Amino acid sequence: SEPLAWPAVSAQAASLLEEAADLLVLHRDFAAAVERCEAGCDSLGPGTGPGPESSAEVKCSLCVVGIQALAEMNRWREVLSWVLQYYHVPEHLPPKVLELCILLYSKVREPQVMLEVGSSWLRDQTNKSLPEYGSLLELYLLHVLLPLGRFEGAEELVRSCDVFDSEQQLAFLGTICESRCQWTQREEMHSAAEEQQDAATETVLGALSQKLLTMLTFLRRALRSMSSHFYLLPYKKMLLATFLLYLVVVRLDPASPTSLPFIYKLVQLFRQAWAAVFSPIHRPPIQD
Repeated sequence: SEPLAWPAVSAQAASLLEEAADLLVLHRDFAAAVERCEAGCDSLGPGTGPGPESSAEVKCSLCVVGIQALAEMNRWREVLSWVLQYYHVPEHLPPKVLELCILLYSKVREPQVMLEVGSSWLRDQTNKSLPEYGSLLELYLLHVLLPLGRFEGAEELVRSCDVFDSEQQLAFLGTICESRCQWTQREEMHSAAEEQQDAATETVLGALSQKLLTMLTFLRRALRSMSSHFYLLPYKKMLLATFLLYLVVVRLDPASPTSLPFIYKLVQLFRQAWAAVFSPIHRPPIQD
Protein backbone atom coordinates (compact mmCIF):
# COMPACT_ATOMS: atom_id res chain seq x y z
CA SER A 1 0.00 0.00 0.00
CA GLU A 2 1.00 3.66 -0.35
CA PRO A 3 1.85 4.29 3.32
CA LEU A 4 4.32 1.36 3.26
CA ALA A 5 6.06 2.83 0.23
CA TRP A 6 7.03 6.03 2.05
CA PRO A 7 9.95 4.64 4.07
CA ALA A 8 11.58 3.19 0.92
CA VAL A 9 11.16 6.49 -0.91
CA SER A 10 12.56 8.42 2.05
CA ALA A 11 15.53 6.06 2.25
CA GLN A 12 16.27 6.57 -1.45
CA ALA A 13 16.06 10.36 -1.08
CA ALA A 14 18.26 10.22 2.03
CA SER A 15 20.87 8.23 0.13
CA LEU A 16 20.84 10.80 -2.67
CA LEU A 17 21.14 13.57 -0.08
CA GLU A 18 24.24 11.94 1.36
CA GLU A 19 25.79 11.63 -2.10
CA ALA A 20 24.96 15.25 -2.89
CA ALA A 21 26.54 16.46 0.36
CA ASP A 22 29.73 14.49 -0.37
CA LEU A 23 29.90 15.88 -3.89
CA LEU A 24 29.42 19.41 -2.58
CA VAL A 25 31.83 19.37 0.34
CA LEU A 26 34.44 16.73 -0.47
CA HIS A 27 34.64 16.51 -4.24
CA ARG A 28 33.52 20.07 -5.06
CA ASP A 29 31.52 18.69 -7.98
CA PHE A 30 28.67 21.18 -7.81
CA ALA A 31 26.88 20.16 -11.01
CA ALA A 32 26.72 16.53 -9.91
CA ALA A 33 25.49 17.64 -6.46
CA VAL A 34 22.62 19.56 -8.07
CA GLU A 35 21.72 16.48 -10.14
CA ARG A 36 21.56 14.30 -6.99
CA CYS A 37 19.39 16.90 -5.25
CA GLU A 38 17.00 17.04 -8.18
CA ALA A 39 16.77 13.25 -8.30
CA GLY A 40 16.10 13.12 -4.56
CA CYS A 41 13.37 15.77 -4.71
CA ASP A 42 11.76 14.03 -7.68
CA SER A 43 11.74 10.74 -5.80
CA LEU A 44 9.76 12.33 -2.96
CA GLY A 45 6.94 13.34 -5.25
CA PRO A 46 5.60 16.69 -6.41
CA GLY A 47 3.10 17.44 -3.67
CA THR A 48 3.50 19.19 -0.33
CA GLY A 49 0.63 17.37 1.25
CA PRO A 50 0.68 15.00 4.22
CA GLY A 51 3.70 12.80 4.51
CA PRO A 52 6.28 11.62 6.98
CA GLU A 53 8.15 14.31 8.79
CA SER A 54 11.43 12.72 7.78
CA SER A 55 10.51 13.12 4.09
CA ALA A 56 9.89 16.84 4.55
CA GLU A 57 13.21 17.21 6.33
CA VAL A 58 15.05 15.29 3.63
CA LYS A 59 13.44 17.41 0.91
CA CYS A 60 14.38 20.60 2.75
CA SER A 61 17.97 19.39 3.15
CA LEU A 62 18.16 18.47 -0.53
CA CYS A 63 17.07 22.00 -1.44
CA VAL A 64 19.61 23.52 0.94
CA VAL A 65 22.45 21.52 -0.63
CA GLY A 66 21.16 22.39 -4.11
CA ILE A 67 21.05 26.11 -3.28
CA GLN A 68 24.63 26.02 -2.04
CA ALA A 69 25.79 24.14 -5.14
CA LEU A 70 24.06 26.58 -7.49
CA ALA A 71 25.59 29.50 -5.62
CA GLU A 72 29.05 27.94 -5.91
CA MET A 73 28.57 27.75 -9.69
CA ASN A 74 27.48 31.42 -9.75
CA ARG A 75 24.01 30.35 -10.84
CA TRP A 76 22.32 32.21 -8.01
CA ARG A 77 19.75 33.72 -10.39
CA GLU A 78 18.25 30.25 -10.80
CA VAL A 79 17.94 29.51 -7.10
CA LEU A 80 14.44 30.83 -6.43
CA SER A 81 12.85 29.28 -9.52
CA TRP A 82 14.72 26.04 -8.85
CA VAL A 83 13.34 25.82 -5.33
CA LEU A 84 9.80 26.80 -6.29
CA GLN A 85 9.58 23.95 -8.79
CA TYR A 86 9.53 21.62 -5.77
CA TYR A 87 7.40 23.75 -3.41
CA HIS A 88 5.27 25.50 -6.07
CA VAL A 89 4.25 28.53 -3.96
CA PRO A 90 6.29 30.75 -1.60
CA GLU A 91 4.00 30.00 1.36
CA HIS A 92 5.12 26.35 1.36
CA LEU A 93 8.84 27.10 1.55
CA PRO A 94 10.49 25.68 4.67
CA PRO A 95 11.90 28.33 7.02
CA LYS A 96 15.47 27.16 6.44
CA VAL A 97 15.10 27.41 2.65
CA LEU A 98 13.52 30.87 2.88
CA GLU A 99 16.28 32.05 5.21
CA LEU A 100 18.98 30.81 2.85
CA CYS A 101 17.32 32.49 -0.13
CA ILE A 102 17.03 35.84 1.68
CA LEU A 103 20.68 35.75 2.74
CA LEU A 104 21.84 34.70 -0.72
CA TYR A 105 20.03 37.43 -2.63
CA SER A 106 21.03 39.98 -0.02
CA LYS A 107 24.68 39.01 -0.45
CA VAL A 108 24.54 39.45 -4.23
CA ARG A 109 22.74 42.80 -3.74
CA GLU A 110 19.48 41.66 -5.31
CA PRO A 111 17.06 41.84 -2.34
CA GLN A 112 14.13 42.83 -4.56
CA VAL A 113 13.96 39.21 -5.75
CA MET A 114 12.72 38.17 -2.31
CA LEU A 115 10.35 41.10 -1.80
CA GLU A 116 7.10 39.42 -2.89
CA VAL A 117 8.21 35.93 -1.87
CA GLY A 118 8.98 36.98 1.70
CA SER A 119 5.81 39.03 1.98
CA SER A 120 3.66 36.12 0.84
CA TRP A 121 5.35 33.76 3.26
CA LEU A 122 4.97 36.12 6.22
CA ARG A 123 1.27 36.78 5.51
CA ASP A 124 0.41 33.10 5.58
CA GLN A 125 -1.50 32.19 8.74
CA THR A 126 0.07 28.73 8.99
CA ASN A 127 3.58 30.16 8.90
CA LYS A 128 2.77 32.60 11.72
CA SER A 129 2.52 29.67 14.13
CA LEU A 130 6.02 28.43 13.31
CA PRO A 131 8.74 29.07 15.91
CA GLU A 132 11.03 30.50 13.21
CA TYR A 133 8.50 33.17 12.20
CA GLY A 134 9.95 35.95 14.36
CA SER A 135 13.52 35.42 13.24
CA LEU A 136 12.49 35.28 9.59
CA LEU A 137 10.46 38.46 9.93
CA GLU A 138 13.50 40.20 11.41
CA LEU A 139 15.67 38.83 8.60
CA TYR A 140 13.18 40.05 6.00
CA LEU A 141 13.14 43.52 7.56
CA LEU A 142 16.90 43.90 7.78
CA HIS A 143 17.91 42.31 4.48
CA VAL A 144 14.99 43.07 2.15
CA LEU A 145 12.73 45.94 3.20
CA LEU A 146 15.27 48.35 4.71
CA PRO A 147 17.90 47.99 1.94
CA LEU A 148 15.15 48.73 -0.59
CA GLY A 149 13.90 51.77 1.33
CA ARG A 150 10.48 50.24 2.09
CA PHE A 151 10.20 51.97 5.46
CA GLU A 152 6.42 52.36 5.55
CA GLY A 153 5.92 48.69 4.74
CA ALA A 154 8.43 47.74 7.40
CA GLU A 155 6.66 49.82 10.07
CA GLU A 156 3.28 48.39 9.10
CA LEU A 157 4.65 44.85 9.25
CA VAL A 158 6.15 45.37 12.71
CA ARG A 159 3.01 46.97 14.15
CA SER A 160 0.78 44.21 12.78
CA CYS A 161 3.00 41.39 14.02
CA ASP A 162 1.62 39.51 17.05
CA VAL A 163 4.86 37.65 17.66
CA PHE A 164 6.70 40.70 18.99
CA ASP A 165 5.84 42.31 22.28
CA SER A 166 5.72 46.07 22.73
CA GLU A 167 9.38 46.33 23.70
CA GLN A 168 10.49 44.41 20.62
CA GLN A 169 8.23 46.48 18.42
CA LEU A 170 9.74 49.69 19.76
CA ALA A 171 13.23 48.34 19.15
CA PHE A 172 12.40 47.44 15.56
CA LEU A 173 10.67 50.78 14.96
CA GLY A 174 13.79 52.53 16.25
CA THR A 175 15.93 50.51 13.85
CA ILE A 176 13.62 51.46 11.01
CA CYS A 177 13.78 55.15 11.95
CA GLU A 178 17.58 55.05 12.10
CA SER A 179 17.74 53.34 8.73
CA ARG A 180 15.40 55.96 7.27
CA CYS A 181 17.69 58.77 8.49
CA GLN A 182 20.75 57.07 7.00
CA TRP A 183 18.89 56.59 3.72
CA THR A 184 17.95 60.28 3.65
CA GLN A 185 21.54 61.33 4.32
CA ARG A 186 22.82 59.11 1.53
CA GLU A 187 20.23 60.53 -0.86
CA GLU A 188 21.24 64.09 0.04
CA MET A 189 24.94 63.31 -0.41
CA HIS A 190 24.20 61.60 -3.70
CA SER A 191 22.18 64.59 -4.90
CA ALA A 192 24.94 66.99 -3.88
CA ALA A 193 27.53 64.88 -5.70
CA GLU A 194 25.35 64.83 -8.81
CA GLU A 195 24.94 68.62 -8.68
CA GLN A 196 28.72 69.08 -8.40
CA GLN A 197 29.26 66.71 -11.29
CA ASP A 198 26.68 68.54 -13.38
CA ALA A 199 28.31 71.87 -12.58
CA ALA A 200 31.73 70.53 -13.54
CA THR A 201 30.30 69.09 -16.73
CA GLU A 202 28.68 72.42 -17.59
CA THR A 203 31.99 74.21 -17.00
CA VAL A 204 33.86 71.82 -19.27
CA LEU A 205 31.17 72.02 -21.92
CA GLY A 206 31.21 75.82 -21.67
CA ALA A 207 34.97 75.91 -22.26
CA LEU A 208 34.67 73.48 -25.15
CA SER A 209 31.82 75.49 -26.62
CA GLN A 210 33.90 78.67 -26.44
CA LYS A 211 36.82 76.98 -28.18
CA LEU A 212 34.50 75.54 -30.80
CA LEU A 213 32.92 78.94 -31.38
CA THR A 214 36.38 80.50 -31.85
CA MET A 215 37.36 77.79 -34.31
CA LEU A 216 34.12 78.19 -36.25
CA THR A 217 34.63 81.97 -36.41
CA PHE A 218 38.16 81.52 -37.73
CA LEU A 219 36.95 78.93 -40.24
CA ARG A 220 34.18 81.25 -41.43
CA ARG A 221 36.67 84.08 -41.99
CA ALA A 222 38.99 81.75 -43.87
CA LEU A 223 36.17 80.48 -46.06
CA ARG A 224 35.00 84.02 -46.71
CA SER A 225 38.52 85.04 -47.73
CA MET A 226 38.89 82.01 -49.95
CA SER A 227 35.49 82.57 -51.54
CA SER A 228 36.30 86.22 -52.27
CA HIS A 229 39.64 85.13 -53.75
CA PHE A 230 38.17 82.45 -55.97
CA TYR A 231 35.41 84.77 -57.03
CA LEU A 232 38.01 86.78 -58.99
CA LEU A 233 39.15 83.78 -61.03
CA PRO A 234 38.26 83.84 -64.72
CA TYR A 235 36.03 80.81 -64.67
CA LYS A 236 35.11 80.99 -68.33
CA LYS A 237 38.77 81.08 -69.36
CA MET A 238 39.62 78.22 -67.05
CA LEU A 239 36.81 76.12 -68.48
CA LEU A 240 37.89 76.94 -72.02
CA ALA A 241 41.48 76.02 -71.18
CA THR A 242 40.35 72.72 -69.72
CA PHE A 243 38.30 71.97 -72.82
CA LEU A 244 41.24 72.78 -75.10
CA LEU A 245 43.50 70.60 -72.96
CA TYR A 246 41.01 67.77 -73.45
CA LEU A 247 41.13 68.34 -77.23
CA VAL A 248 44.92 68.37 -77.30
CA VAL A 249 45.41 65.28 -75.16
CA VAL A 250 42.52 63.18 -76.35
CA ARG A 251 41.47 64.37 -79.79
CA LEU A 252 44.60 65.97 -81.33
CA ASP A 253 48.09 64.84 -82.05
CA PRO A 254 50.57 67.36 -80.51
CA ALA A 255 53.11 66.47 -83.19
CA SER A 256 50.74 67.46 -85.98
CA PRO A 257 51.12 71.02 -87.46
CA THR A 258 47.36 71.51 -87.32
CA SER A 259 47.49 71.24 -83.53
CA LEU A 260 49.91 74.14 -82.98
CA PRO A 261 47.30 76.97 -82.98
CA PHE A 262 45.26 75.17 -80.36
CA ILE A 263 48.30 74.52 -78.19
CA TYR A 264 49.39 78.14 -78.47
CA LYS A 265 45.91 79.33 -77.48
CA LEU A 266 45.92 76.93 -74.54
CA VAL A 267 49.26 78.27 -73.29
CA GLN A 268 47.99 81.85 -73.50
CA LEU A 269 44.86 80.97 -71.48
CA PHE A 270 46.91 79.27 -68.77
CA ARG A 271 49.19 82.32 -68.58
CA GLN A 272 46.18 84.58 -67.99
CA ALA A 273 44.72 82.23 -65.36
CA TRP A 274 48.10 81.99 -63.64
CA ALA A 275 48.38 85.77 -63.49
CA ALA A 276 44.86 86.07 -62.06
CA VAL A 277 45.47 83.51 -59.27
CA PHE A 278 48.93 84.43 -58.02
CA SER A 279 50.10 87.86 -56.93
CA PRO A 280 53.26 89.33 -58.44
CA ILE A 281 55.23 88.76 -55.24
CA HIS A 282 54.53 85.04 -54.89
CA ARG A 283 54.09 84.28 -58.59
CA PRO A 284 56.50 81.50 -59.62
CA PRO A 285 58.40 82.01 -62.87
CA ILE A 286 56.85 80.62 -66.02
CA GLN A 287 59.11 79.19 -68.63
CA ASP A 288 58.07 78.47 -72.15
